[in-house]
Amino acid sequence: MNIRGRNKVTPEFNMASMTDIVFLLLIFFMIASTLVTTNAIDIILPKASGKTENKKSTAVSIKQDLTYYIDQKRVGESVLENELVKILSSQEQPTIVLRAEKSVPVENVVKVMDIANRNKFKVILAVQPN
Repeated sequence: MNIRGRNKVTPEFNMASMTDIVFLLLIFFMIASTLVTTNAIDIILPKASGKTENKKSTAVSIKQDLTYYIDQKRVGESVLENELVKILSSQEQPTIVLRAEKSVPVENVVKVMDIANRNKFKVILAVQPN
């Protein structure tokens, strides 16, 4: 009399579920890697409702007549970089809040951003809130 069952358990491992998991992980990492940006400039986007908190920052303002101000002190365009380095050299994480009027040409705003980039300062572009 044969008591053994017809269904025999085989010791083989099925790889189908493992390949599904590997493909899902591959897709996840491909999507996640496109969201990472390198060398991005931190700015406040226009019409943002969130708040940015900084412990200590220096404001650089550019008026319509292309005069530059560092924390309400008027400085010339030629000495702007030297003044910023002098003011921000003692800070651990130097931050510049850039305030430019709407009619100021982009070249002048980029000039201040270039100064900040060369000296490894963080730049926040100030905008009008909603």
